[in-house]
Amino acid sequence: MVKTRPLEGLVVLGVEQFIAGPYCTMLLADAGAEVIKIERPGVGDPRRTIGPYVTAQDGRTRVSGGFLEYNRNKKSVSLNMQSPKGKEILRALASRADVLVENFRPGTMDRLGLGYEAISAINPGLVYAAVSGFGQLAEYEGPYSKWPAFDIVAEAMSGVMHLVGFEDRPPTTTIYGLADTHSGMVTALGIMFALHERAHSGLGQFVDTSMYDAMLGLNERCLASYSLTGEVPMRGQEKIQGPRGAFMAADGYVALNIPTDDLWQRLTGVLGRPDLVTDPRSKDGPSRAVNGESFLRPVIEQWMAGKTKAQIVELLLAAGVPAGPVQTADEIFACPHVAARGMLVEVQDPDLGVRKFARTPVRLSRAAEVEGRPVPRLGEHTAEVLGRLGYTASALEALKAEGVI
Repeated sequence: MVKTRPLEGLVVLGVEQFIAGPYCTMLLADAGAEVIKIERPGVGDPRRTIGPYVTAQDGRTRVSGGFLEYNRNKKSVSLNMQSPKGKEILRALASRADVLVENFRPGTMDRLGLGYEAISAINPGLVYAAVSGFGQLAEYEGPYSKWPAFDIVAEAMSGVMHLVGFEDRPPTTTIYGLADTHSGMVTALGIMFALHERAHSGLGQFVDTSMYDAMLGLNERCLASYSLTGEVPMRGQEKIQGPRGAFMAADGYVALNIPTDDLWQRLTGVLGRPDLVTDPRSKDGPSRAVNGESFLRPVIEQWMAGKTKAQIVELLLAAGVPAGPVQTADEIFACPHVAARGMLVEVQDPDLGVRKFARTPVRLSRAAEVEGRPVPRLGEHTAEVLGRLGYTASALEALKAEGVI
């Protein structure tokens, strides 16, 4: 069977920085799109200066790991979009592109004359995707639409942060960049919707991703619960089902969730405690939720004491109780299932040698494997890409002298 990359031939301009935009375009690049990353001359994406910092193989060069995470399989063009000639070049590139992705502060691209209305007039078939904190479509403008935002703001305002942590402690964040990467994935999905529609209409459209919206979508259970009951869900308090959480084993923790009475009966059988099925403190979901920490955790962890995570998971799965070990990064790298799924992409970095990064989670039966081309040097592909627009070597030198590239 011949395997191809599903987005091969698609040209994407990434007018992007930090995480949300770059993660979106990396997903498209992993699927075979040609992603041309637009960066400021001499400076580039701010994540080129963000850690973790790693010493290169030469023992001297310090490499920024922050940029390596979201920019493989791309090409870099350094371009000063503040200059008239830089704007002219961006418009020329957009006239030949299928998709443009940007995640600057709302209004920035419009002020440069490079917003959706201006660019779509040049290329009506262009899918123009913008990621912002609170959305930009005029008909859905709200009081926060012009606010800038980082991922932590979207986590906080969407109610996700309110639910993470312990009842007697302040709200806490989830994982670094969750709102960014999730918003990037939502944007990639929106782009696919728009491209499918374009196949019928011939027209592109504006894909408007709000990080606030994206995180609200993740927090749907909390909102549904409030809509149905009028009660505000609180962190550290599960009222519907249980037990649920990470329970201590001899060598770490095992994650366990018991949402139904049927699964509870199976678990009590493994625990050797059939009496818990009828005990008033654990006979149904709400009672188990209320008594999960004070009553049930000690029972479960007493049974787990002296057993390894692997032993516990094996016993629970044999009884039909879904469970999994809480894994650390080193355990994930050694996980046989991660290896079988090919979920770590090997990238041959010119400074660091072979390093592994998380693969795009989408798998298609006829798609070729994700490439592991290293992140580009700043402006590495400027001459190649602008050469397609007719710029000669002497013209490029002139643009460089003027600070345009």
